[in-house]
Amino acid sequence: MLGLRRVARLPISRVRCYASAPSPHALLFIEHRSGAIESGSLSALTAASQLGGSVTGIVVGVPGEVEPIVESARKLKGISAVLHATSPQFKASLPEAVAPLLKQAIESGSFTHVVSAHTSSAKSILPRVAALLDVPAVSDVTSVSHDEASSSTTFTRPIYAGNAIATVKASDAIPLKFFTVRSTAFEAAPVANGASAEAKALDIVDAAKLPTEHIKTTITKSDRPELGVASRVVSGGRALKDADTFNKTLEPLADVLGAAIGASRAAVDAGYADNSLQVGQTGKVVAPELYIALGISGAIQHLAGMKDSKLIVAVNKDADAPIFQVADVGLVADLFEVVPELVEKLKK
Repeated sequence: MLGLRRVARLPISRVRCYASAPSPHALLFIEHRSGAIESGSLSALTAASQLGGSVTGIVVGVPGEVEPIVESARKLKGISAVLHATSPQFKASLPEAVAPLLKQAIESGSFTHVVSAHTSSAKSILPRVAALLDVPAVSDVTSVSHDEASSSTTFTRPIYAGNAIATVKASDAIPLKFFTVRSTAFEAAPVANGASAEAKALDIVDAAKLPTEHIKTTITKSDRPELGVASRVVSGGRALKDADTFNKTLEPLADVLGAAIGASRAAVDAGYADNSLQVGQTGKVVAPELYIALGISGAIQHLAGMKDSKLIVAVNKDADAPIFQVADVGLVADLFEVVPELVEKLKK
């Protein structure tokens, strides 16, 4: 007779493993000029920090130019590391020279986002790198939020000359998300007390024979605040008749206010002002504390560049001018009478 033995069954525990979404890690392209970091890059750092992860900066330039920028970048709040590359081929930051280096840095890192300010230079470089990596890019964003659970990032950006806001969602199907930032939509990142991020030099990628050549850079020098970051702006339009009248009318008011000078596209096209002073969709986008529009009718493309200003003051003889629809203070009058009187009162 066989003896039977009862065997106790022990419960089997099952462990399920889930792949966790990577924490955001942004690569910030830091632009610089004359030994200082561009203010737009500081705003882009703020946007990158809002993703909720770490931010690594990258600086490129010629020997003697990069070192002080790297030291400044290491002290910025939100920067965890700074990559840098020094070579004569980066003298003018030509897209054809910089793009291969950025591509290599991205491929050798664990980045989820690539960020820069929405500047002329970055608008040429970042889309090129995105195309090389076969991913899309979102431009001129005014807000950003990241959902780590779904690895998706949501942006807003103005469209139709700022008359509508588009909400764009980049899902986890896009592993690397490129975007440029509208500088006026984000505060500049401050310097963090005692901060000193790690700095690492990159190997140079020798670009093949470049199809373009940098001839020269012409910078308009002025003692006034830079238009893109000024807290006060005085702009003139086609009603100012000619370049001499434009300067004689706007300069005294700008001087007494400590303001930058801007111009409408019509004034620039007529030769009244330099192209670097153009405010609008095809010029600079500004959002100062005070924007004074003199003799500017308010075309849609101009409004797209200044309607986010905190206080808009408009002077125009045409009571039906579109500028009055966005102005906080409007005066229907002859600017050639109003401006001299205003200057005299401000001097008192």
